Amino acid sequence: MSRILVITNPVAARTTEAAKERVIGALALAGWTVDRESTTRPEDTRRLAAAGVADGVDAVAVFGGDGTSMQAAAALVGTDVALALIPGGTGNVLAGNLRIPTDPFRAVQAVTTGRRRHIDLGRVTLADGAHYFGVACGAGVDARVMGETLPVNKRRWGIGAYFATTLRVLPKLHSTPCTITVDGERFEAPAAMLLILNCSEVIPGVVRVRKEIKLDDGILDMVVIAADSAAQAIRGFLRVLTNSVGTKRETSYLRYARGAEFRIEPAEPLPVQFDGDPVGSTPFCAQVLPGALTVMVPSS
Repeated sequence: MSRILVITNPVAARTTEAAKERVIGALALAGWTVDRESTTRPEDTRRLAAAGVADGVDAVAVFGGDGTSMQAAAALVGTDVALALIPGGTGNVLAGNLRIPTDPFRAVQAVTTGRRRHIDLGRVTLADGAHYFGVACGAGVDARVMGETLPVNKRRWGIGAYFATTLRVLPKLHSTPCTITVDGERFEAPAAMLLILNCSEVIPGVVRVRKEIKLDDGILDMVVIAADSAAQAIRGFLRVLTNSVGTKRETSYLRYARGAEFRIEPAEPLPVQFDGDPVGSTPFCAQVLPGALTVMVPSS
């Protein structure tokens, strides 16, 4: 019988006590021996996952959002212990890209009867150490939106809370000159938002950035949008959507790049987010770690 450590984030949008008990019961019903832990601080997740690895668990399940999942993933990199994603947060974008059901009970059924898959991760080293992302790291307005959206609003309105914050910050939008180096090639570009992506869909099933972005291709993809007003931001976002079919069509306000290593150096510090968690500020260097994480995914 396999052992699984379940880590729950009690402040995540959908991790009620009843839902947590249902998830744990479903895992036990599927034949797993379940250890359970709950976080009180963001840094708890990585510590608890590392302790589970040392104790010999076969998998670590995170019932929370993308940020909590990446905290656990940081302890699983380079091990054979798999990460099981049980959506309980606001977006759960990585789970959506892996086609894991949004309903926690159905997610348990999908991952426990599915297969293991190796996916890439991105890594960024800041002054406080290494940070990982499975979906994207971003600098600029997206990181500001993530940082200014209150947990209580995410629990109440779900992903709508991010849209409300976006409407509030857009009137103050402006571009910052950036020096960007991709695999040794340097160029200049203004940026209101800069995303380095490991996933193709930023809203799974709804918004896809580039069809060629893959979770396991050993490459990261960058999108840089310049905007100095709400109207220009909407223009850039719509252009990204129309370009999602895969033809590379850059403009004066939209740039793309692909590579294994990115260095971002803006003229002024910009806030940074990793899979929805705001952490620190620019400058930073992001690298891809090919096949660094094992995840449990549906068999189909």
